[in-house]
Amino acid sequence: MFYKKYQNSRNSAWEILIDQKVGELPVKVSKLCKNMGIDVILLPTEQLGGDGKCIAIDGRPTILVNSDCSIQRQRFTAAHELGHIVLGHIGKYTLVNREPAPEDNPVEHEANVFASRLLAPAIVLRDLNVQCAEDIVRVCNISYQAAVFRMERLTLLYEREKQFLKERGYSCFGLHPLERKLREQFEEYIKQNRL
Repeated sequence: MFYKKYQNSRNSAWEILIDQKVGELPVKVSKLCKNMGIDVILLPTEQLGGDGKCIAIDGRPTILVNSDCSIQRQRFTAAHELGHIVLGHIGKYTLVNREPAPEDNPVEHEANVFASRLLAPAIVLRDLNVQCAEDIVRVCNISYQAAVFRMERLTLLYEREKQFLKERGYSCFGLHPLERKLREQFEEYIKQNRL
């Protein structure tokens, strides 16, 4: 994924969390969608066919999620579909929602970045002292597989932070104004829930 597309997905997730005044984990995706005027409807596999999709019903954006999936998978799917809506993918691309694959359309990667940053923001995880995928599962209520992917990225960020501290004397976390604002919004939650 091109870095600009990655930044756009990440920043869009941060902006949603800030605009909707989310200050604790796990993020309540259905409530977030409702506040944004987006309906979330659960349907069984035989009616939906896959994990999820987004459509317009009477001109209103609607996210359809497979009710036969685990709650953790439903949450990630809803966040992924919200990403497609927020990032403007609807009607422009053929969208799929399943486990990520290397041959996926780049917009699927963008929606996955959006979902993971929405549900598990790195600066909050760092300040909670998250050290493993199991911590992310517990704190963010996402699937183990999604938590493993998120922990892989977080591990890279921890390594980058060590380099920044050694070479520059400051952290790589909180460099972006949106990330700093998000951190402030989670301040009380972090104080009360540090691992």
